[in-house]
Amino acid sequence: MPDGDHFESDRSRQDACPAPSSSGQHSPVARSRLCWPREQRPRERLASHGAAVLSDGELLALLLGTGHASSGNALVLANELLDGFADLRGVFCASASELSRFSGVGEARAAALIAVGELARRLEAETLLPGSALRSSAAVNAHFGPLLADERREMFFALLLDTKNRLIRRVRISEGSLGASLVHPREAFRPALREAAAAVIFVHNHPSGDPTPSNEDRRITERLRRAGELLGIPVLDHVVVGRPGYYSFADQGW
Repeated sequence: MPDGDHFESDRSRQDACPAPSSSGQHSPVARSRLCWPREQRPRERLASHGAAVLSDGELLALLLGTGHASSGNALVLANELLDGFADLRGVFCASASELSRFSGVGEARAAALIAVGELARRLEAETLLPGSALRSSAAVNAHFGPLLADERREMFFALLLDTKNRLIRRVRISEGSLGASLVHPREAFRPALREAAAAVIFVHNHPSGDPTPSNEDRRITERLRRAGELLGIPVLDHVVVGRPGYYSFADQGW
């Protein structure tokens, strides 16, 4: 049986529809290849008409490459993934262990799908470079929203700012599991003290997707605000990222 991560390198082997064996039956490998008219195949349709005309399944099939003997051709496998995870977002947010449950998805294919998902999120996120001015919660969410909205672990970041609210750098303070991650003011402000930041903005995500702050979020925000006052490093905002939308403590008067 061929390995689930095997990609055909010989174009002719993908394009040809194999002849049946002497028993009149195609082998499992032969049945896994694309056996339909050239003009209907995803690769040829993309070359002739562009990527926009392809379905989600066809685009995913092109990324997967060839099929697998036990799962059929690449389009069959792609549609199985879409059915299993509901949509493309579900596929590209899945973990390696979840993806590998599908016959034909091994380590290499799982890694490729995860990498494409991360690239898509980075492409969607607004670039946030040192020196970038942060003047609103919307600007913070434009960067962190695409990166964190589908994250299954709760992650807490600090944005260190200079006197003109320009970014010095961003720092990941803590990372939790599916539950809440605890944030201590000592850890939260240590990078700000080290970098002589004039102010900070805190950002974290809710794995549930609902950005509504919890009671713990409110308690942590108040502790951080008071710690910032004592240290002379004001907390300008605490943004909670979800999907869709976000919550800004500053915008709500906190």
